[in-house]
Amino acid sequence: ALDLRYAYVLLGRDVRKRRPEDAERLGPKKVQRILELRCLHQSNEQPFCLEERLISLDAVPEAGNEPFDETAPGPWLIGRVPWSSAEHRISAAAASPEAAQALAMEEGAPCLVIERRTWSADLPVTYARFTYAAESHSLVARFQPA
Repeated sequence: ALDLRYAYVLLGRDVRKRRPEDAERLGPKKVQRILELRCLHQSNEQPFCLEERLISLDAVPEAGNEPFDETAPGPWLIGRVPWSSAEHRISAAAASPEAAQALAMEEGAPCLVIERRTWSADLPVTYARFTYAAESHSLVARFQPA
């Protein structure tokens, strides 16, 4: 959308059992198996967005066999799993050590963070956290009266 060269890099992939902190991200329903991904989205060969994603393998078992080395999880999921509801949370945060390293910025630098959760019926499908350097991203909304 920004008319810049896009690239995607998979930084980490792990199939694991549910951890206590996953209830906060995927909701209180017990998800037993999770695919955890760390991805870097680049713009003009520069880091643009760090994506940290959890996919419920109970909801999308075929994701466990997908390497995600060439395809980002977002477009892959959209093409395979119908979602019935989604939630976005937008906040500001200081860059964690991991985000600072991935985004080539100072630890503690300001970031825009977008967290997204999606469900199919009442089954949690995915949680994603997108971290952007504050100066590289903005959100604009245009409204009209109803």
